[in-house]
Amino acid sequence: MILRYDIPQTIKNKIALPGDEKIYYAVPYDIDENGKWTDNSYLVVTTSRIYVFSGEEVRKDIAISDLEQAKAEPGVGGGILTVKSHGENRVLAHYSSRHLSRYAYIARGINILISGRFEEVISNEYEKVCPHCGRVIPGTKTCPKCSGEGRFLGVFLKMASPYKKQFFGIFFLMIMAAVTTLLNPEVQKHLINNVLKDGGDMQTAFGFLGLMFLLSVGIVIVNIMKSNASARLGSRIASDLRGQLFEKYQKLPLSFINDRRPGELLNRITQDTRYISDFMADVFCNLFAVFFIFIWDIIFMLIINTKLALISFILVPVVSAVMISFRKTISRIFHLQYKKNDDVSSDLQDVISGMRVVKTYGKEEDESNRFKRVAGDFALIQKRNERFWAMFDFIVSFLMGLGIVIVVYFGGLDVFSGSMSAGELYQFITYTLLLFQYVGWLGRLPREISRLTSSLERIYDILAQDVDEERKDLKEFDIKGEITFDHATFGYKSYQPVLEDINAVIKPGEMIGIVGASGTGKSTLINLLMRLYETDDGRILVDGTDMKDISRKSYHSQLGVVLQETFLFSGTIIDNIKFSKPDATIEEIIKAAKLANAHDFITKLPDGYNTYVGEKGYTLSGGERQRIAIARAILPNPNILILDEATASLDTENEFMIQKALERLTKGKTTFAIAHRLSTLKNADRIMVIDGHHIAEIGTHAELLERKGIYYNLYNAQIQT
Repeated sequence: MILRYDIPQTIKNKIALPGDEKIYYAVPYDIDENGKWTDNSYLVVTTSRIYVFSGEEVRKDIAISDLEQAKAEPGVGGGILTVKSHGENRVLAHYSSRHLSRYAYIARGINILISGRFEEVISNEYEKVCPHCGRVIPGTKTCPKCSGEGRFLGVFLKMASPYKKQFFGIFFLMIMAAVTTLLNPEVQKHLINNVLKDGGDMQTAFGFLGLMFLLSVGIVIVNIMKSNASARLGSRIASDLRGQLFEKYQKLPLSFINDRRPGELLNRITQDTRYISDFMADVFCNLFAVFFIFIWDIIFMLIINTKLALISFILVPVVSAVMISFRKTISRIFHLQYKKNDDVSSDLQDVISGMRVVKTYGKEEDESNRFKRVAGDFALIQKRNERFWAMFDFIVSFLMGLGIVIVVYFGGLDVFSGSMSAGELYQFITYTLLLFQYVGWLGRLPREISRLTSSLERIYDILAQDVDEERKDLKEFDIKGEITFDHATFGYKSYQPVLEDINAVIKPGEMIGIVGASGTGKSTLINLLMRLYETDDGRILVDGTDMKDISRKSYHSQLGVVLQETFLFSGTIIDNIKFSKPDATIEEIIKAAKLANAHDFITKLPDGYNTYVGEKGYTLSGGERQRIAIARAILPNPNILILDEATASLDTENEFMIQKALERLTKGKTTFAIAHRLSTLKNADRIMVIDGHHIAEIGTHAELLERKGIYYNLYNAQIQT
């Protein structure tokens, strides 16, 4: 996201930059103080001052040293940037919703300057709107329209580039199919003129018939080869794209995955890639052959009878005009159909995944009716689209049939007048039939291209996403467990920070309890420690090294996680335990299971460690799933442990078993534990209280009780209940 726009030189001339001072940020604002739209208005932040320009007029000039805090406050349809000076809040700029994220970064940058630091804030977010053409950018780094990277031809060529040899082979077969198709009418002309009309002998007749037979067999063989080659290539492209998409899903940040519906992401791997395969097998295999035949068909018709050709061509522009006029409509209505298909898939997946909840509340009929409505909307759009297509196809077919009638009428007159032979007329009619046949085929092409374009756009939307490739200079080392939060700030939306200016030092082997009301940012802090997200500002240091400078593989291999909602993969118990360390020996797996108090119940199962647990481990109880998750966390012998409500939803017996396992697990390891039951954190070395997006309190259980602050009130509230 752009935080330093290229401002006019006239504005630059009015900004004083003494010494080594420079412009840090320069961004536009589009709403004036009266709430009206404005252009050419900028907010400029230098090392020591903030300037607000309206045109070339300096409306505000404020020294950063006089400020206490800057804040970007979102509102309905926009927001305001305010600063606090001498205890009073001042509004610097009003802006629309397109600048919400941008001004959140600006406020953060100003606050860094207020604190006396000079780090420059850099945004890795994509622009939502193209600054050049004003179009909405579909989640990609650059505008597809302005850069040309998202256009159909460019995307298709990128997709096809690794398969040049296969495309060349198919192209050659297309040319062969076109040549054999165009030769047949020529042979038929000579058969009619030289044999049927002039009474040629049987030998000549059989010669022409044999040649026609060979050409027909050749057409069949070439078309079979062409179709098979296209189908194989389409399957290979679809398979490769599915692999690329799945690999990209693994690399994309969790925020991107969470912003998309599961059904939509699933459809991009399954349906969109399948349609590319179908397009290659059903459409592309004929594409260049059709164009080749179409061009030479017109040339041959002009050579045979120019007047008759021009007459037959009269309807071609009419048919073409009809197709072109409906092109955008076809693209729009079928794009809507594909979007509705995503809705159906997402709703279906939600209901199937939540079937236990549905049955628990007896909502089977309600969910069935709701899904019927969604499916009915999809069916209604399909029906409307097919009705439109049937009418469109009828108009095109009628116009082409009318063209054949015109050719037969005027061609027959030429035959009677002697200016054209019967064989030439038959040949001309055959070429005319081919012409209108391929005009009709081209008429259906916009629908196929529209579906292909939509599929390619959706696939390109994923593949074009930038991911932070790991640098080659990232460090790999044995983690001791010291964690330092250095002004760490993060928000899932940049203009709504969840954690702000978090500062703390955690010693190796220390157990830290994390408490606070719901929504204060406890799980967010854990997400940052798990490196599911990166800090927007500030740093998290591991043994004095910035977490971003450590290899992800190295860091995650020394990290153990036990969450409240245990997720087990569909497979065996041993597969789920060794997920954290695939090369673990059976002895290591059994040792981890014993430490997690899981070995005894596993050995009592019919298949022991090879017991199939089903999707999400539905065949096991909650306590059993949790103990397997603990064994999975223990297996790689991690140096940092994260426990997120690991015993919150368990009964007393299971909680006791798991608490014993956790005591063994956390011994000598740096541990972060979220718990709503504060009694479970009595043995924590320190307790961190999160409130108001900050660390409100930190200390031992006894120290926090003596302080009689937030923790004291939370603890007493739980005791009384």
